[in-house]
Amino acid sequence: MDTGYLLYGLIGIVVLFIVIKLLKWPIKILINGIAGVITLYIVNFIIANLSVIGINTSFSVPINAITALIAGFLGIPGVIAIILILLFL
Repeated sequence: MDTGYLLYGLIGIVVLFIVIKLLKWPIKILINGIAGVITLYIVNFIIANLSVIGINTSFSVPINAITALIAGFLGIPGVIAIILILLFL
């Protein structure tokens, strides 16, 4: 009986290790997406406050899954790229 419990414990540890390994990428993508949404929100907040000090802007960066993931994966250069794409297209 003791070897059975030991075997079940080892199998459980291996399964837990595999599940954690498989969930590593989706969790990283989720965290990066959340960071991208926060970054885009801050950029939109700054752009909206420019009109308060007298600079008229009718510009905002849309917050959706694609822009959030681009901003999350690429960081500040990704946000700048999104802004440039929106300005020139």
